[in-house]
Amino acid sequence: MNKFNKFLLSAALCTLPAAASQVALATGVNIGGKYESYEFRNVGPTRGGRVTAVAGTVDEIATFYLGASGGGLWKTDDYGTTWNNVSDGYFATPSIGDIAVAQNDANIVYVGTGSDGLRSNVIAGKGAYKSMDGGKTWTHIGLDNTGQIGAVEIDPRSNDTVYVAAIGSAFSPNEDRGLYKTTDGGATWEKVLYISDSVGIVDVEFHPSNPNIVYASAWKADRKPWTIISGGEMSQDEGGIYKSIDAGKTWKKINNGLPTGLVGKIDLATTAANSSVLGALVEAPNPEGGLYWSVDMGETWTHVSNDKGIQNRPFYYTNLDIDPTNEKIIYSNANPLRKSVDGGKTWVTMPVPHGDNHDMWINPNNPDLFIQANDGGANVTHNGGKTWSTQFNQPTTEVYQVEVDDQHPYWLYAGMQDNGSTISVPSNAPFGTQHTNAFIQYAGGCETGPAVPKPGNHNIVYSDCKGRFGTFDKRTGTERAYYVGATNIYGHNPADLKYRFQRVAPIHVSPHDADVVYHGSQYLHRTRDDGVTWEQISPDLTANEADKQVISGAPITRDITGEEYYSVIYSIQESTVEKGVIWIGSNDGPVHVTRDDGATWQNVTPRMPEGGRVDSVATSRHTAGKAYITVLRYMFDDWKPYIYRTTDYGDSWDLITDGIPEDFPVRVVRESPDHEGLLIAGTEFGMFMSANDGESWEAFQQNLPVTPITDIKFIRGDLAISTMGRGFWVLDNVQSAAAAATAGGNVVSVMKPKDTFRYRHPRGVPRDGTSAGVPELPRPGVSIDYYVPEGEHSSIKLEILDSAGDVVTTYVNDGSDAKDDDLDSPMHIITGDLEMDAGLNRFRWNMQHLGPWHQNASRRYSDGPIATPGTYTARVTIDGQMSEASFDLIPDPRVTDQGINVTDLANQTQMQMVISDLLSKSRKLEVQSNTEHRALHRQYRGQSNEERGADANADFDRVHATIRTLGTPNIIYPKAGLVGMISYLYNINSDADQVPGKDSVDRLTELSAEYDAVEAAYKEK
Repeated sequence: MNKFNKFLLSAALCTLPAAASQVALATGVNIGGKYESYEFRNVGPTRGGRVTAVAGTVDEIATFYLGASGGGLWKTDDYGTTWNNVSDGYFATPSIGDIAVAQNDANIVYVGTGSDGLRSNVIAGKGAYKSMDGGKTWTHIGLDNTGQIGAVEIDPRSNDTVYVAAIGSAFSPNEDRGLYKTTDGGATWEKVLYISDSVGIVDVEFHPSNPNIVYASAWKADRKPWTIISGGEMSQDEGGIYKSIDAGKTWKKINNGLPTGLVGKIDLATTAANSSVLGALVEAPNPEGGLYWSVDMGETWTHVSNDKGIQNRPFYYTNLDIDPTNEKIIYSNANPLRKSVDGGKTWVTMPVPHGDNHDMWINPNNPDLFIQANDGGANVTHNGGKTWSTQFNQPTTEVYQVEVDDQHPYWLYAGMQDNGSTISVPSNAPFGTQHTNAFIQYAGGCETGPAVPKPGNHNIVYSDCKGRFGTFDKRTGTERAYYVGATNIYGHNPADLKYRFQRVAPIHVSPHDADVVYHGSQYLHRTRDDGVTWEQISPDLTANEADKQVISGAPITRDITGEEYYSVIYSIQESTVEKGVIWIGSNDGPVHVTRDDGATWQNVTPRMPEGGRVDSVATSRHTAGKAYITVLRYMFDDWKPYIYRTTDYGDSWDLITDGIPEDFPVRVVRESPDHEGLLIAGTEFGMFMSANDGESWEAFQQNLPVTPITDIKFIRGDLAISTMGRGFWVLDNVQSAAAAATAGGNVVSVMKPKDTFRYRHPRGVPRDGTSAGVPELPRPGVSIDYYVPEGEHSSIKLEILDSAGDVVTTYVNDGSDAKDDDLDSPMHIITGDLEMDAGLNRFRWNMQHLGPWHQNASRRYSDGPIATPGTYTARVTIDGQMSEASFDLIPDPRVTDQGINVTDLANQTQMQMVISDLLSKSRKLEVQSNTEHRALHRQYRGQSNEERGADANADFDRVHATIRTLGTPNIIYPKAGLVGMISYLYNINSDADQVPGKDSVDRLTELSAEYDAVEAAYKEK
């Protein structure tokens, strides 16, 4: 936990408990701190995801901000070369609607949360934030219930005067829609424009020369699980453009020349090149939609263009910008990015790194310098869009689910929103590479996924693309298409479809037979031959209400991408303990189970509010008949958490959400395969854990950013998760949490470490990725968790013992910073990494014996031989109290597949230890001889050979000979001395698991003999 999060935690616990818990959790703080030592690793990918807002400032021309739809707020101060998150620990939501930076003071930044692209998976906003120090710290400044914020504008005369356009809740009417104004920097707000509880304000702009003149656009918008409603009647005040000439005190509609009937989303643009110009991009029925232009500050309008490219999916795009130096140059961010140089009469497509475009900010002093946002990230150009900064330095990827394979190390798979195929990334470095982005691999299907690797053959991946099933072969990079129904389902009324597939249609491989694969439309389908043939093994398992089977997109724009197909199977799980027991959850509420492999089905839906999406079904890994479901109802504006548990095949259910905040919808829950009743739940705003089968929950956010947790998998004692905006994360050794949950009191206790595969860290793995150390791929190790009692402690010792009880390695912390400088002392390590704070602590043992001694204390005993596979014990001693737990080091299967066995590895380790000991002795002798040489020079300073005498000269000769033999001359391309030769031999036997080479064995004999001779000659007086 970082220092800021610790500060927040301390502050939260000193205030009102209920409010503090939710605020602290929402900012990434783990309330209670019991599991503070557990930290997730972000394993990537380091690739930009959907960015909905960008901004810059002329006060610092290299500084830009990006706001992701689920990844929070990021800042660059080097034109997009590097990006760093600045919202973690402060923002209660990762969804960013708009960003405004003061043009005369780059330290002042305002952010409105909640995206204006109202997809079905849009993440709710939680008000506005302000920074006075360039994003280092933030203050929440209210507007909590405004839902999605479309625009934020700072008055150029006063940075304390700000307007915020609030679209409102995406899923229901609410009174907080409207235009808000503050004149005291956000301390207080006044709603200066309100239309109705179903019509919000989506954009606001200042007149470039007179900020008392303000323009605003209204939008009637509502989301349902089965459709998007964008637009209303102009005559009924359900849309249009408004103008104030008195800084928001009074308003009038300025719609002369605009469509008079239906009107939807409208984006406005002004330009300093001509302050009388006002542009509007208007959603309206053909042919009335498109670009409207006013040259009299909005009093009258002319329809300039209904170019198809500037009207694509208006609810999702609709962003207009005008060059600040030339009113004829206009940009429309949609799909694609369109540009006009003749005032909007004609348009051309502008090449950008991604096709789905949302926002841009143009430097008013240099219009060739701007930042642009799209579904692949944010990119900066210095030359008007000829070239762009990379998007492969922003870890803001949206991934819909997580699956894991059985490779070593295991890889994580998912659909990656808007960036091509499904992908896979490794949990740790599998091989060397020149850049960590080389680890991002395609896995078939498309952005929605899922991608499910076949157990026993990870080269085969069952992938999906909006209901289109494929069998992807990683060896060839090709995918065999086996679509159920073989029909393009885009653009259909779902009532007319034979098979309804949601865009994230589930795929599930039987845990009992890897050749059995399930796939869900409104029916459950099964294949036994990788998709070549399918059988339908269920009736319609959804509610299938007729009034929900409609063409999506009303009343203006059709939008039928499969995202809104309602009444489909959303989750499939076959019991791991009972073959043929299959659980099904649909996105419109029903839950079904079969206990006879699909021959018959039973509706076992809990008594719960209707219509919610059964986002996940999880069968117990230990008990037949037990299962868990999570239900999402936020698309009905119901933000309660719903987790249900059954122990009798669905005959009865219990709601188990005690401890989860009432406004944290739950997406997924899973039970640990290692500990019955240990549950992990992922919600819209954080993680939770239960050690008592859901009877009570506690926050388990750790170091995770606030972002929706879309899926969870337990794998080899670890926890792998996917997020809607921050990629994949891994928590090493989560299985110890079950024991940690009951640890306490005045007793030292070591949690049993997981049995760990003995991997080597490949050569050539970059230390980090390209953004804030993502992906984090540490050297392999064993996570050892231990509980320290309350009170002051003077020392702690961790010993690793082998199966014979012999000490392999000892780590000590006695509170000092002392280092071992005694050449004759026994080898040990004193390290501050071995914590003795009260509570739970974690230490990562690198699986190594102590390495050779080195004169440089920071390198001393590092890079030791890897311990041989076998059983080991971790023993912790604190002030005389001792506790221990055993674990196994398991051979790397990739190594044993090459024919190398444990005996070979033991021989290699033994040889390395002999070389290490020889290297330690030779280094110490080198230091000793150099020390004596300096002492001799001090003793006989200024004396000639004759004056020193024979004995002294003999000492000089003896020491010189030792130094010359052991040391390496400080020249270009030197011939290595004996120490260098021994070090060389040590290194060539340390990079891989191998049978010791005969030449190495012979060379060790030679070097040992040479050292013995040097040592004997040195000691001979």
